[in-house]
Amino acid sequence: MNTSKRPYLLNSAVDVSSDFAAVENEYFMADRLTQFDPASGQGFLEWQRHGLALDWAFNKLGLKFVRQPGKELPQEDYAIDPSCPIEIQFISARTIRLRLATSKIPPAQEPSLMLEGEPPTDPHWQRTEKDQTYIFRSSAGSVHLTRDPWNLEFYDSTGKLLTKTLHHGEQKALHTKSMPFAFMRRASDYSRSVAASFSLCADEMIFGCGESFTRLDKRGQRIVLWSTDAQSAASREMYKPVPFFMSSRGYGLFVHTSTPCTFDFGHDYDGASTLYVGDDALDLFIFMGSPKQILSEYTALTGRSPMPPLWSFGLWMSRLSYQSGQEVLETARHLREEHIPCDVIHIDAGWFAHGWRCDFQFSEKTFPKPKRMIEELRELGFRTSLWQLPYFTPENPLYGEIVSKKLYVPDGKGGIPTEDVILDFSNPATRDWYAEKIEGLLDLGVAVIKADFGECAPLNGVYHSGKTGFYEHHLYPLRYTRLLFELTRKKNKQALIWARAAWAGGQRYPVHWSGDPEITDYSMAATLRAGLSLGLSGFSFWSHDIGGFSGQPDEELYRRWMFFGMLTSHSRCHGLPPREPWHFSRSFMDDFRILSNLKYSLMPCLYTQAALSCREGFPLLRPLFFEYPDDPACWFIDNQYLLGEDILVAPFLEAKITARTVYFPPGRWIDYQDHRVYEGGKWYHLPSRRLPGLLFIKNGAIIPHINVAQSTAFMDWNKVELIVFAAEREQAHGRLVLADTDTLYDLTARKEKDRWIVEHASGSSNRSFSIKDFRNHEPF
Repeated sequence: MNTSKRPYLLNSAVDVSSDFAAVENEYFMADRLTQFDPASGQGFLEWQRHGLALDWAFNKLGLKFVRQPGKELPQEDYAIDPSCPIEIQFISARTIRLRLATSKIPPAQEPSLMLEGEPPTDPHWQRTEKDQTYIFRSSAGSVHLTRDPWNLEFYDSTGKLLTKTLHHGEQKALHTKSMPFAFMRRASDYSRSVAASFSLCADEMIFGCGESFTRLDKRGQRIVLWSTDAQSAASREMYKPVPFFMSSRGYGLFVHTSTPCTFDFGHDYDGASTLYVGDDALDLFIFMGSPKQILSEYTALTGRSPMPPLWSFGLWMSRLSYQSGQEVLETARHLREEHIPCDVIHIDAGWFAHGWRCDFQFSEKTFPKPKRMIEELRELGFRTSLWQLPYFTPENPLYGEIVSKKLYVPDGKGGIPTEDVILDFSNPATRDWYAEKIEGLLDLGVAVIKADFGECAPLNGVYHSGKTGFYEHHLYPLRYTRLLFELTRKKNKQALIWARAAWAGGQRYPVHWSGDPEITDYSMAATLRAGLSLGLSGFSFWSHDIGGFSGQPDEELYRRWMFFGMLTSHSRCHGLPPREPWHFSRSFMDDFRILSNLKYSLMPCLYTQAALSCREGFPLLRPLFFEYPDDPACWFIDNQYLLGEDILVAPFLEAKITARTVYFPPGRWIDYQDHRVYEGGKWYHLPSRRLPGLLFIKNGAIIPHINVAQSTAFMDWNKVELIVFAAEREQAHGRLVLADTDTLYDLTARKEKDRWIVEHASGSSNRSFSIKDFRNHEPF
């Protein structure tokens, strides 16, 4: 069975690497340059034909590559070892583009949904030639291209080898154990896929690949990049795969493709990273630098997250689902009565007349006056979020219309590939039809649309674009989320969606959440790893279902998850009911209120760090090594994180524990709750404080606070207070972006006797700030 084309179960992962072990297929090894012009970076690469043969050795059978003659007739018309176009381009001082074709005709160039426009070229690279090697240099490093045998080596500015391509002549094992740089041609249909193999050093660590729930370091893992409805936060399946990763050695790679990919990071062979790409051509970007530099280069290509509106950073209250307008308003009023800050009420699948049948119409029986309901929510300081999806069941009243107008994804014979009809967003008529439905909701005052699902675009579909699902499956979430994002921006003048599926470039359409986690400790821990992994893949903003999704919440877990959830960029309580805090113990509701108050008091800091993250293409939720790449210990930690530059968060990820081990990066760190000071570069075993988690501030940081309001709509940004966290220091620094003006202030505070004064606040001269020492700050 050709598993790369037909998965075992509907929308199960497509693992293109499986065909690279089939003896009936042909393998062409990247061998030598037959032509190359260093000025243009263009030439031809010869691929040496091989086959897989059984290899007997002392009662064990294995497989090895052996040279193969040509088999085509007429023989004089077909090359045994074809020469195909190769091109190397220099995009910036840190970014190189490598394009390889597997036939004489390079693939057609067309606008990419993954890229933010056509990449530029950098003319400042210097070119020299030595023997068989062309050397290209920039201020950030160099690339060495050897003609025969073909090889690419990447070096940093100090001359350290970062990685290199793996030639088939370099195999060191007695038998074939790894895949060299090659492409494979299937015997079943002559389709081709590429295996791009690079060296992997002994101490190297790998990060990225999208919202992956497995260990944060991908070394030793085989990652199948296929978007699917994972229905879990603790499996290898992913809602949001991204064909990009970075290495602790100082480089990153992005495969520019929409086809399924499988990345093997030393799983089959410890010394090799092999990128199995479904496409019949390779378009690869290589980045050099620190984690920040790599991610900045990657997001310069694929786009950066725009800044979401202030209110989206507040609490979102939801359940599966509110069933009436009365229930929605009662929830909103109860939140205000209990003085629990909240900005968004989300109505999931309960607003239709018939359950999950999305017809874009409020039920006349249970939501008789939706516009008035939305207006009342706004008066209370709430925005309204609505659920919908792009799949339509046979009983849906819109099913017939979608079929008759051919707005769905058909199969090869024009029929319907699954039981549901799935909207084809590559079809302009579908986009117009869908836009009309969504605009009607936005006209009612709806603030944001939940772009649920989108991972199950049919593999065997034939799309209006002319492509099959093999190429369109991962473009589907890009088309879907882009359309919703643009509609919201057009109607509301504030662009925001709440999306689940994504691929490379999806960060341009925030915000995304992590799907349906189990109500377990391991799911909470895996959710944290997934958020860090997605952030390292270019997404500045991310959320998750606080407390877990798939059943009634466990109060003890919900409390710990609430601490984690309120200290991420976007915070939503969602899942099977009950979710509202008054359905639990009084102590739980008190903690719920304190944690919501905490986020709202920190809103100026979070908003500032969010704005700065957008500008650079950085995540708000960061692994420690992102800020401290020179500290070896930081690369191993995936159970605590940084929220922006200065806040260190250590959640409790296990039930019934009262203390946990925490690592502090270099410098000194101040406990937000009890003001104790800790030396960095060390491990500590620390007990819990008032909160169900630990929270620390970098020494010397200024953390802007604001008076807690019940909604961001009621906040007074003229009363921002600067809290100086500086132990035994006479100066502190910080930055502040005011949400009412979007003005950036660079802040410097100096201590005079026993009080702090703002010594410098560039950005505007007409705003003054109160300032306080952290020892005088009562956080709760």
